[in-house]
Amino acid sequence: MGLRGDALAGFEDRASRWMMRHVLIGPPLSLATRLSVEGRRHVPRSGALIVASNHLSFIDSIVIPLASGRQVHFLGKAEYFQGHGLRGGLVRWFHATAGTIPVDRSDPRAAMKSLELGEEVLREGGAFGVYPEGTRSPDGRLHKGRTGVARMAIATGATLLPCAVIGTDKVQPAGSNGFHPAKVTVRFGPPVDVEGLSRQYSKGALLRAVTDATMDAIAELSGQERSDQYASDVKAALAAGR
Repeated sequence: MGLRGDALAGFEDRASRWMMRHVLIGPPLSLATRLSVEGRRHVPRSGALIVASNHLSFIDSIVIPLASGRQVHFLGKAEYFQGHGLRGGLVRWFHATAGTIPVDRSDPRAAMKSLELGEEVLREGGAFGVYPEGTRSPDGRLHKGRTGVARMAIATGATLLPCAVIGTDKVQPAGSNGFHPAKVTVRFGPPVDVEGLSRQYSKGALLRAVTDATMDAIAELSGQERSDQYASDVKAALAAGR
């Protein structure tokens, strides 16, 4: 593309992000949710950052970047980038501008690829959003965290920041495509002391210790009831009527 072309593309990307954050998405969403942000002082303005959050609704991935003041990349279904026509084009624009990273969930290697994609963002000094529960909470509780978030933090040295979203499940309840105005709060806590835990644990024990410390911090911020099960197992049990 050349230097001039790269510069133009970069300017267009920044302009699109500004338009989304300050005109098209940010103001109406903030108004509809009466968005409240707590602990923003804990969010570093630059540098590699992992935002580890609970997960209640699709819009979590929209309100977290708005609340943090940074572009936070999240994984998203590859189908978001495969639509046709005007609607498909708008969906592609939204996700591309928001920094969504497409992942083919039918690929059995998708979980490993998602870690690699996250690490790539972090090594470039970006911010990457992770839901350690692995999926939306099926019952409102905070479920056991998976250790991928710890692997990324240890591999990259990125700041690991706990975050809690509160109220997004009322804005867009599970299974609903509708939008219901409701109060939303996003809370950021102090970073998890990964370095300190690294001096106490090693290998698999370190991954679990970092993950558990992250989930403990999220629980304190969110006030959710805890569960010692994985969210996917609870979701499967609920679907089976158990």
